[in-house]
Amino acid sequence: MDVNELLEYAIIEAEKIIIDEVFLVKDLFKGYEWNRIPRKNRLLLGTLFLNYINKEKTFIIPIEKTSSGQQKYKKIK
Repeated sequence: MDVNELLEYAIIEAEKIIIDEVFLVKDLFKGYEWNRIPRKNRLLLGTLFLNYINKEKTFIIPIEKTSSGQQKYKKIK
């Protein structure tokens, strides 16, 4: 999959998150799927996902980052 396909997949999976749930982009993928994505594409995917939720009207907001610098998100009403 290219990065745009990964972004589409992440957006679809994010719709399944329940309200008030906190998650990372990597949580939207099965462990082995995430590990198979090259690191540079994972970084790009994180940036694209953040840009998407900031630009579109979604019920997902970015919150603090983890100690390793990964962006956390929360689904709101």
